[in-house]
Amino acid sequence: MNRVRSLLTSLCGAVSLLVPVSAAHAQSYPSQPVKLIVPFPAGSATDTIARLIGHELQEAFGQPFIVDNKPGAQGMIGGELVAKSAPDGYTILVAAVSFAATESLFKKVPYSAVNDFTPIDRIVTTPLALMVKSDFPAKTPKEFIEYVKARPGKVAAGYGSSSSQVCIAQLESMAKVSVLSVPYKGIPLAVNDVLGGVIQFSFVDLGNAMAQAKGGTLRAIAVTSEKRSPVVPDWPALSEVLPGYDIDAWIAFIGPKGLPKEIAQKLHDATVKALAKPDVQARLATVGFTPSPLEPAKMDAFIKSEVDKWAKLVKQAGIAPE
Repeated sequence: MNRVRSLLTSLCGAVSLLVPVSAAHAQSYPSQPVKLIVPFPAGSATDTIARLIGHELQEAFGQPFIVDNKPGAQGMIGGELVAKSAPDGYTILVAAVSFAATESLFKKVPYSAVNDFTPIDRIVTTPLALMVKSDFPAKTPKEFIEYVKARPGKVAAGYGSSSSQVCIAQLESMAKVSVLSVPYKGIPLAVNDVLGGVIQFSFVDLGNAMAQAKGGTLRAIAVTSEKRSPVVPDWPALSEVLPGYDIDAWIAFIGPKGLPKEIAQKLHDATVKALAKPDVQARLATVGFTPSPLEPAKMDAFIKSEVDKWAKLVKQAGIAPE
């Protein structure tokens, strides 16, 4: 009987220690470097935002926030790595909109976007831009569609993300054109081949699009948002010739399933403070992004709604899962 009492006393003591230890962990977080897993190549929009906000978080917390690029499989390589990581806040996925779209684009996805993660914060939103080489004959969205329509299956388009893939398919569906779609590991690689004349166009994140347009190497035909972007008001929206065309991208912080709420909130609060800084907002504008933070408590519903939205877009675009 004494042994039983002793065992029960020990167990109760152990359980009573769990809450203080967990709370102490959250309060002291981060006490070591944090990895920001970017599932796309260096130079991509996701990489740019990870480095910008990562620097701000490093300044806020006094710990390194290290960007670790894990490109490939439309972001699933990096996503799987984070899904299998310890939920301690030291491995965070810098997710793009493809995070919500891959389950509709692939037959086998190594995780569930809804069930296997802890959403932390949406950081920014942005449209994509339909970009061509500077000497491309079509200048306007209408001229572009007419040019592609006259050459069925002969105009090549590159995509390096789920959003850019859906943009191409949606263009085909709504404009009733046929293009040759070419997959890449990231949008920057597709951009290189547009520059080299290997392919004729790509849907590019607005930051890269603006940089290429400024350098005179590529030219914008249109943006993918429902209305023109205030960042580049002179660029038409595809919806002006294809009513209903509306595709926006976003970037967010996502943690492994089981990440303590206190740590998610701590990261969210620090990110919101960073996004409120005038210099950070100015730098975001130069690369085409709009700050769009979202509370962790609302992120679950947001991710679910995005998964549903992209399932509909993929179906409407007629994309068969690979």
